[in-house]
Amino acid sequence: MFEGLTARLGVLFKRLRGHGHLTEENIAEALREIRLALLEADVHVKVVKSFIERVRERAVGREVIEHLTPGQQVVKVVYEELVGVLGGTRASLTFGPDIPTAIMLVGLHGSGKTTSAGKLARRLASEGRSPLLVAADRARPAAREQLQTLARSLGLPVLVGEGSALEVCQAARALAGDRGFNPLILDTAGRLHIDEPLMRELVAIKEAISPAEILMVADAMTGQDAVNSALTFDNALGLTGFILTKMDGDARGGAALSIRSVTGKPIKFIGVGEKTDALEAFHPDRLASRILGMGDILSLVEKAQATIDQRQAKELAEKVRSEGLTLEDFRLQLRQMSALGPLDQVMEMVPGFSQRKDLADPGAVERELKRAEAMINSMTREERETPAVINGSRRRRIAAGSGTSVSDVNRLLKQFSQTQRIMRQVLPEREGARRKIAKPVLPFL
Repeated sequence: MFEGLTARLGVLFKRLRGHGHLTEENIAEALREIRLALLEADVHVKVVKSFIERVRERAVGREVIEHLTPGQQVVKVVYEELVGVLGGTRASLTFGPDIPTAIMLVGLHGSGKTTSAGKLARRLASEGRSPLLVAADRARPAAREQLQTLARSLGLPVLVGEGSALEVCQAARALAGDRGFNPLILDTAGRLHIDEPLMRELVAIKEAISPAEILMVADAMTGQDAVNSALTFDNALGLTGFILTKMDGDARGGAALSIRSVTGKPIKFIGVGEKTDALEAFHPDRLASRILGMGDILSLVEKAQATIDQRQAKELAEKVRSEGLTLEDFRLQLRQMSALGPLDQVMEMVPGFSQRKDLADPGAVERELKRAEAMINSMTREERETPAVINGSRRRRIAAGSGTSVSDVNRLLKQFSQTQRIMRQVLPEREGARRKIAKPVLPFL
């Protein structure tokens, strides 16, 4: 989402690092460029103004002017101020003393409330809770059907019920008390615009149910419209936080950088895809790091730990140490990489990779990975276990079976050989040995 902003700031900081000594004049010039970059990213003008003033106050002082590496110090100041704009620290969900507690999702029509309700329920279930999805959107019949479909796919309970939205929420609380469901996730109605009947309905639900969380689901691609709507919902309901959806889109990202400062309420989750597991906890420091092109290794590690089979990973490490890595293992690596999500999102988390020009088309790299798996699938078990037996005729057969060329097969085998060598260098030879330092290695990159 922040490609344009990241690119502009990257060029600016590279130029600043080239200065042996910074003056008030070149800092002022840099601040003008930062202001323009933020405005072009659709950040609220008041947020931009206060952000620039805070950076100016710190950057023009002794903290930067007399620092040994002033260019890097300016980057540090901008990073710390970005973290502040985004909220400073991670804001977790609050679960009230009443059981069952309720989480109320509100927002405009089309913002992704129903999908976010399913994602949030899945996340809470994985943490050991027993959520109950509640179809409190009585205005749009498709919302109830969508929620039921999501609940079935996740294996989670859902209450559709009869009557008004308020009556359904009250019935859900009674059911949860009998069955032990906790929390309730209320998927309320939205409109194309905010109107009085909608607000009356939402206020009635809030007063009757007393939810511990009232989260507005906002479409990050709507820019300042999302911020304006947030202010209206907050004034009427007293929001406790936000879920920003479509953060994997190609919008400029201004809503993410504005909504916390304008409303004073934290972003708690971000939606980064359509799948039910594509809901991430929001960490201001990690997003600021991504915006500045520094990567986000912590999120990448968490994603890998949740996706990759740790037993298989340990077995793979042992095979590498014993030089027993096969093309079958290589295929497993490709599948595990694909399971981490879209390659462009993964690359954003790897320091230094987000601005690689040769990764401008991550879709091409993903297609290359699928082509590699197709070639391995065309091999016999013997060929996957012992690549050395693959001669010229076998290569032609593999190419024909996978819809590729012999040169593609040759390149795959060469890359497999290189991967074997690099992984032996990265992994320690014995338990407790010092791990060698190496840059991130991914096939075909």
